[in-house]
Amino acid sequence: MKRFLKLKRIWILLLLPAALLSLFAASRSSEIAEHVFARGLFVGISWVMAHVTGLLPFSLMELGILALPPLALFLLVFFTVRMIRRKEDRGFRLAKAFLNVGCIVSVVVFLLVMGCSINYYRYPVGTYLELTVQPATKEELYGLVVKLAKETSAAREQLACYEDERGVYSLSVSKKQLGKEAVAAFHELAGQYDIFGGYCPQPKHIYFSHVMSQTELTGIFCPFTMEANVNIDIPDYSIGSTMCHELAHLKGFIREDEANYISYLACQASKSTELRYSGLMEALILAGNALYAKDADLYYEARAYYSDGVSRDLRANSEYWAEFKDKPVSNTAQKINDAYLKANHQEDGVQSYGRMVDLLLAQYRKEVQE
Repeated sequence: MKRFLKLKRIWILLLLPAALLSLFAASRSSEIAEHVFARGLFVGISWVMAHVTGLLPFSLMELGILALPPLALFLLVFFTVRMIRRKEDRGFRLAKAFLNVGCIVSVVVFLLVMGCSINYYRYPVGTYLELTVQPATKEELYGLVVKLAKETSAAREQLACYEDERGVYSLSVSKKQLGKEAVAAFHELAGQYDIFGGYCPQPKHIYFSHVMSQTELTGIFCPFTMEANVNIDIPDYSIGSTMCHELAHLKGFIREDEANYISYLACQASKSTELRYSGLMEALILAGNALYAKDADLYYEARAYYSDGVSRDLRANSEYWAEFKDKPVSNTAQKINDAYLKANHQEDGVQSYGRMVDLLLAQYRKEVQE
């Protein structure tokens, strides 16, 4: 019994019920979710962790994914060999092993809840932006798409000198510099809305980005390391908005539709034309898809406002993703992502990515009324 009392790590097990109770409290009160966790504990945890992991020039999350399988296999073999060779105190060693596993699970669940899941219950971002989301007519949606098409085409015209041999937009700056522009964009946005203030680390580039594309993911926010991880193999126009999307998660806004919209706002606040174009393109694609689903004829009317450069970039994007579409890896990844989103009360699952259009429409109405 005395030996079991030496298992000093046992207190770590308390993190699991603490996390689950916190999640339950947040799910019952958006005030608690917002002020105690999203603008309280999350800010403190993310500030510390982001400063630490931000010192590394590579993605700690990616390194962990690569190192975890061989490390787990090594520990399993090591434990099995010790159990076979040392017959004495097998019960104690087995109990210690279960305790270690329990501690790991507790820490993982705690970080997942505090760094991600609990923020699904915070106030909607529209609360801070004074936006009212409501059903839209197809005429309103058409007006939004035309407006975005004109703005996107104008931005693309300014980037006409940055094209590859196919006439497709190509970044004129390094991806590292683009990351700095994304961070600067959030500083600009924080000047308009205090809720987006605070420390903003550099987004991390995924080394095996082409492999990541096989899952049809453009970026991943890691709540265990507080890193905004970005797939840099994707078409150049979408890298900037992806960086801002993942940084929006680091600001505590976990819902995908809201992160998309915050990314759009940050891109538009940027002094970089390339970042603004990236945000406009993502908004145009989502709004255009929504219009096509509602009225295909109106969508094709709106397409008349897409410049040749925008159309070329869209075709190149479709060609890129066609390589990975409907493959076993991508389908599995989509199902896992869909299940995760629904488990966190995003009932539309992966379709919630398109709900950004509701916020764009709310802003569009507000601008028209003014």
